[in-house]
Amino acid sequence: MSSTAPTPPGHTTIESVTVEIGAPARFVWDVLVDYPGYDRWNPFTVHVETSLEIGSPIALTLPNADGSAGTFVSREHIRAVEPPHHLRYDTGEEIPGIFSVRDQWIEPLGENRCSYRTVNTFSGEHAEAMLETMGPWLKAGFDSVARALRKRAEELWSA
Repeated sequence: MSSTAPTPPGHTTIESVTVEIGAPARFVWDVLVDYPGYDRWNPFTVHVETSLEIGSPIALTLPNADGSAGTFVSREHIRAVEPPHHLRYDTGEEIPGIFSVRDQWIEPLGENRCSYRTVNTFSGEHAEAMLETMGPWLKAGFDSVARALRKRAEELWSA
């Protein structure tokens, strides 16, 4: 089930590393959407609140981008839930001048193997300025999620 908005013109994209994971796509999907467990493995999104229903809010708690102690919450909206392949959410009208769309992809590579990556597209009048300061932090965060998801899924799959 999905409701996806088209990618706006003039967008800028940050893509995570693609990791191969030694576990089935469905199993990795279940780890990805096990939000109560995020505090045990996800270094970039330490807490999530959502029902995963299309159009519903998703509150993502992230560490402060400047490295200081504490966290902040990014409020976004679920747009696509297509297990075990695709999850999309976006900022909607939450951030004036910035529209962000995050797609998380899990691709089967065999019976017990898959890949994962995140693609985040930014647009709006303030997107470029935001990315100049926060782009490297976002890229590092998305890469850390990919690697941590691989580690968590493989640990659980082999247990």
